[in-house]
Amino acid sequence: MTALPIDARLDAIREALRGHSRALLVAEPGAGKTTRVPLALLDEPWCRGGKLLLLEPRRVAARLAAGFMADTLGEAVGRTVGYRLRGESRTGPCTRLEVVTQGVLTRMIQDDPLLDGVAGILFDEFHERSLEADLGLALALDAQSVRDDLRLLVMSATLDVEALLAVLGAATPVIDCPGRSFPVETRYRLLNGHVDAAGQQARVVLEALAAQEGDALVILPGVAEIRRLSRELAQRAPDLTIHELHGRLPLEVQRRALRPDPRGWRRVVLATAIAESSVTVDGVRIVVDAGLERVPVFQPRTGLTRLETRRVNRASADQRRGRAGRQGAGLCVRLWPEEQPLVPHGEPEIRQADLAPLAFELARWGIVDPTSLAWVTPPPEAALAAGRELLARLGVLDTASLLTDLGRACARWPTHPRLAVMLERAAEFGARPLACALVALLEGRDVDRERDIEVALQVRLAAPRDHRQWLRDAERLARIGGCRLEVASLKPLGELLALAYPERIAQRLEPGRFRLASGGLAVLPESHPLAHAALLVAVELDGEASGARIFRSVALDAERLTALYPETATWQSRIEWSEAQGRLVGERVRGLGAVVLARKPLTDMPTDAVRGALLDALRRRGGLPFGEAADQLRGRVALLRREFGETWPDWSMAALLERLEDWLGPYLEGITRLDAIDTLPLERYLLDTLDWPLRRRLEELVPERLAVPSGSHARLDYTPCLEGNEPVLAVKLQETFGWRSSPCIADGRVPVLLHLLSPARRPLQVTTDLASFWANAYPQVRKEMRGRYPKHPWPEDPLGAEATARTKRRG
Repeated sequence: MTALPIDARLDAIREALRGHSRALLVAEPGAGKTTRVPLALLDEPWCRGGKLLLLEPRRVAARLAAGFMADTLGEAVGRTVGYRLRGESRTGPCTRLEVVTQGVLTRMIQDDPLLDGVAGILFDEFHERSLEADLGLALALDAQSVRDDLRLLVMSATLDVEALLAVLGAATPVIDCPGRSFPVETRYRLLNGHVDAAGQQARVVLEALAAQEGDALVILPGVAEIRRLSRELAQRAPDLTIHELHGRLPLEVQRRALRPDPRGWRRVVLATAIAESSVTVDGVRIVVDAGLERVPVFQPRTGLTRLETRRVNRASADQRRGRAGRQGAGLCVRLWPEEQPLVPHGEPEIRQADLAPLAFELARWGIVDPTSLAWVTPPPEAALAAGRELLARLGVLDTASLLTDLGRACARWPTHPRLAVMLERAAEFGARPLACALVALLEGRDVDRERDIEVALQVRLAAPRDHRQWLRDAERLARIGGCRLEVASLKPLGELLALAYPERIAQRLEPGRFRLASGGLAVLPESHPLAHAALLVAVELDGEASGARIFRSVALDAERLTALYPETATWQSRIEWSEAQGRLVGERVRGLGAVVLARKPLTDMPTDAVRGALLDALRRRGGLPFGEAADQLRGRVALLRREFGETWPDWSMAALLERLEDWLGPYLEGITRLDAIDTLPLERYLLDTLDWPLRRRLEELVPERLAVPSGSHARLDYTPCLEGNEPVLAVKLQETFGWRSSPCIADGRVPVLLHLLSPARRPLQVTTDLASFWANAYPQVRKEMRGRYPKHPWPEDPLGAEATARTKRRG
């Protein structure tokens, strides 16, 4: 067996996990951590009574790692070493090491919180910071609180050790392992965006092969790009062995791509980002990097997470480059200009993802307060709240953010909670086979090219063998649902989508123009077949709040909407501000959100409802009619909050709009028009919310006026403080003679920004450093101003001169 750098650290890893339940392994690319460490731990005393789970972020890496380790043991996959992916499993009764993907780990922990029979979990490539890896670690740490014999090992090429130790504990042992690397020459080649990329890439690959010995690894963003370049290289260089390496290939084809050609021919391996860090391709001395990656990004217009092509980050680019130096001096050709800026690291997915699935998993775990779990990066509060709001609308969560009966039933479906609700409730009207087919379509990789959902389903149902991945996914869902994939009719299509996307049910206002249940507007071309539909479900939108374009939609029958959502049969009072009519409008309506199925006038408008409607109208406007006095007050308090902290309230526009009920609501008695609010003394209402000690300190710390050497009291302007800037004091220069340094307020913490004015009250200088102005700039100002304003004092020594507010000299 070839020696690898990790071999020298295996004893240290074993020793760390004998004495501790947690450990960190920082091993550079090429060290061999993925395949050597798990096997080295199988015979440890703490592992003999259970199995190990190795978490891999990618399906390809999981299959290949399992295959390589099985080969090492001289066995087939499924004996000692197996793998388990979504929809695919190769394990057996003797399996002691399971390589699993992230979603599988989450489901295993949820199904068995004590992880009975599992001795340890190894988190590989944790630096990729996927949402499910972060969640998996948080749940595993929680499980470890009642399973102190459970071992956790976090492994990566690059780890934020300090952040992880804050979660795992300062006493957690950290093992470092260097990689094995040789010098790599780096070249840059910018491709012409107006010419076929595959042809240019092929030319670069052939040039690199001529310049450097060894095989070539080409890293591309996706399968389509791999296939185009494969065809191009096959035409230009028939004597090359070309391999593809991505997740859609059978395991044996993937493994063949990692091995040298048995005939000794030079190889070109065309791979996705899987080749960046998770697997080693033997014989590679050349890397050609397209500099792109496909990352999962939440798209509000679809409500689902899809892959998006982005420029690679600097850390990933460096890992790719390192692949050329694993077995000797190498060459890396980057297909972007050398001056191209790259972000240093990838953003943790938890900060940019749809958190509805995370909210669902937390509810399954029985967690209401996410801070009760240990997170490397805590879920953002606003995004988590939005995810919970969606789940509540779907009927999955109750008011306490715990699972409802429907939510517990949805837990069996390995898909987004939206689609799980569709699958579960489809049985209510005998449409579960259609729901299985539809979910497989919506989650498919090629659905973006097909705008008409009904046609796309018809094509697949007519020739399922031509769409094998869709068929496998649909049949797997059908097995979970206990049904056969026999779709009798597409008629319930609109109902199914209405279950998954209730906020995107849309009502026609006029041909091609629709009001969404969420309140936004959406449009279709008037020539579109659904432009005249009374109701539809907008499955995909461009995300614009006003006039969002609808990309995919399905018609919906009003009677079926009432059957799906019984609350639409109940009359509710609604009072809203009508911009068109300039007044409050009251009516009784039946509907779902902003979709109104029937309405009738409301004769009596309760006071509380009127007040709420006015406040909602103010929020929609996004601003309040603050005058100069109120803005000065808000600026003073903003400065104090910045300097002294949360003792002082947040009076930003956003915060005040959020708390309208508290400070403005009590004063709206008898008001029914928005323009009446413009005349209210908002400054006094805000001031009344401060208790007496704060009001006294307000005048002491941030006075409205400031005494200047001339004896005048000049007014301070605090409105710049609303943007985080300093307060301004505009004063004639002659009134500041004798002032040796700039004045400060807020207990001396904040220097005032002086606007020193000419006799005509035009700015001569803007400064917070008056001493520097007198020493450096004043002589030039004096020279220029003496001739222009000869009757005003311009002394040589302004510090010894008498300050004056007069416009002329005496006598």
